[in-house]
Amino acid sequence: MHRDDIFPGALLPDTSARVSPPQMVRPPGSVPTTGRTKFNTGDRRSNRHGSYPRRRRRLTVAGVIFWALVVVATLTSLATAWALGANSNSPPFAPAIGANAISTMRAAFLIGILAALGALTQGGAISETVGAGLINGVQITSLAATAGLLTATGFMAFGVYTGYPVPAAFATTGAMVGVGLSLGGDPAIDTYRRIALFWALVPPVSGGLAYLTATLLRRDDIPETVGVPLLAAVVGGIIANVQLGVIPSPPDATQSSVAGLVARQVATPTLAGIDPLAVLVTLVAAAAGFQFIRRRTQVSAEGGIRTFLIGLGSVVAFSSGGSQVGLATGPLENLYGTELGLPGIVLLSLGATGILAGAWMGAPKLLQATSREYAQLGARRSIAALVPGFIIAQLAIALGIPISFNNIIISGVIGGGLAGGSAGVSRRKIGVTLAFWLITLVASIAIGFGLYRAFAAVLGG
Repeated sequence: MHRDDIFPGALLPDTSARVSPPQMVRPPGSVPTTGRTKFNTGDRRSNRHGSYPRRRRRLTVAGVIFWALVVVATLTSLATAWALGANSNSPPFAPAIGANAISTMRAAFLIGILAALGALTQGGAISETVGAGLINGVQITSLAATAGLLTATGFMAFGVYTGYPVPAAFATTGAMVGVGLSLGGDPAIDTYRRIALFWALVPPVSGGLAYLTATLLRRDDIPETVGVPLLAAVVGGIIANVQLGVIPSPPDATQSSVAGLVARQVATPTLAGIDPLAVLVTLVAAAAGFQFIRRRTQVSAEGGIRTFLIGLGSVVAFSSGGSQVGLATGPLENLYGTELGLPGIVLLSLGATGILAGAWMGAPKLLQATSREYAQLGARRSIAALVPGFIIAQLAIALGIPISFNNIIISGVIGGGLAGGSAGVSRRKIGVTLAFWLITLVASIAIGFGLYRAFAAVLGG
């Protein structure tokens, strides 16, 4: 019997040979598909097990490494700021302690507060130089910043625990030059010349001014009710022109001074590029400083001198924070500003916090070393040591040059000590300190270069 007699439906068209709907028809030349999945199952399998997931996994690992480096670099910057607070921000009050005008612990407390405020309001100039001005052609990466900061912090920590005043500017500048060269950057020769010239001039200028000032203060024909107030007038005039971030500034600037702010309120013709109103504000501030200290010295000469010495140490500590914070935050300028897109105040706040903690925790030991071991100064010679320090610090901030407050203050302490004879100055300690400064600069370049190479070899760049 024929199967069609049993299965009438067999007369119907054979469905097994039926053509797929038009939308399922395979275009000529396309790769055939099999099974129920007709929509590029091979590509789907490739996405599950092929190159795209591997690329995504690589990106994920790279992201983890990046954020880990951000955390490490931030912690290292905090450690550097701590070392600065304990090491380089300490000397401004060393002459005051040597003159018994203030206790060591009270000085450490004031240093922390004042240096942190200075870091927040004056810290941008040096930070930019350290972060971008020392090497041409490359950006400082988070790994390079970590290597540089670790190198500088190591030197400063050594100074804190041995009592030797390590110049933070030498250590940080050398370390960042080393890692920059290791990255393949070109030396910023012009910047090096400016910095080297400034550094070379600091000891003779600071020491020389301190020597002259101390000599004048010791003269019998210049009464203390005149000599000390005159120095206060100089300081007051400079304070009126100190550039601060909290003072409203013109559109093309980020900082301004009290004298500049007042001068902008009234349009006055300039004389040889100098605004007469700004000069007037400077003279008023100088007169106020003169009158305040004169009244104190008239009541008690020693009391007035001690008051001025503490006030002078305060403004120098404030200036030190504005200058030194850039040594800790500068290496992270590219990371925080460009890669993370954070405002500059965030980075400065980080540095200010570290400086505050370092001053409170680590400053007393170095304060004792610099105030007792280098020279036994009286109050007058201590004033002579601090006045040039304040002037040089503000000049360095204005020029954007990283400086070492150890260099400035110790030079002033030595100059003031020599005004009373060499008996109070350890010549051997001076020689050892100068040699150690040079060793710090050279060694930090070499260690920074090698440390980044080692990190890059282990972590892959």
